[in-house]
Amino acid sequence: MSELSGLAALWLREFKVFTREHSRMVSAVFTPILWLLVFGGGLGSSIAIRGISYQTFIYPGIVCMSLLFTSVFFGVYIVWDRKIDFLKEVLVAPLRRSTIFLGKVIGGMTDALIQTTIILALGPFFGIGYSATALAEVYLVILLLAAGLVSLGLLIGSQMESPEGFGMVVSFVVYPMFFLSGALFPIDGLPPWLSAFVYLDPLTYGVDAMRGALLGQGRFPFVFDLAILAAFALGMAGAGTMAFRRMKV
Repeated sequence: MSELSGLAALWLREFKVFTREHSRMVSAVFTPILWLLVFGGGLGSSIAIRGISYQTFIYPGIVCMSLLFTSVFFGVYIVWDRKIDFLKEVLVAPLRRSTIFLGKVIGGMTDALIQTTIILALGPFFGIGYSATALAEVYLVILLLAAGLVSLGLLIGSQMESPEGFGMVVSFVVYPMFFLSGALFPIDGLPPWLSAFVYLDPLTYGVDAMRGALLGQGRFPFVFDLAILAAFALGMAGAGTMAFRRMKV
């Protein structure tokens, strides 16, 4: 088996698992829509930010929220693969651990890409207008952010023995990342102690880049946001690959 065919087989397996779990797709799409309709619509009826409705303002952040939860929680499949001994069969295959990790990452990125595309298709209902340039920038952000977040989820999953333990650890990761990212509020004018945590959060730069692409209201230059996201993706990919090389089943 060549490394390339092994990579394709791992991706195809993850893709088939995803397409057969219809409830997983429905729940991943339903939650962001609920945030936009209930939370965004409730506050949006009384406040506006930077001349646009609150619902429109948080739309890029909710897209990133969907990407965050979908990507990081993808790591739980490593735990399940270990429990059903599928991971053992994969690890004894004549493939490098880095290839196995990359196949998993691409599979998780594909899942996240499909789900965020569905949410993006609903953008016009929330005051979002698209152009070819904006869509290209948005998908570039999605790919970089998904690569980093899926790698993070797999890194955590490779260290866990049970789905319950994975869920508890991941909850302490994803919720601070989401609430500190500026998805629900502007990040300028924050108290210094809060700004420090916001600027350390890689999701902040994903939200900012997407808000800049869709609404023209990014706080940082788009290229700067991409550089941070690329560094995050490379760092997580490197750490995840090392974790896979040391992983035992």
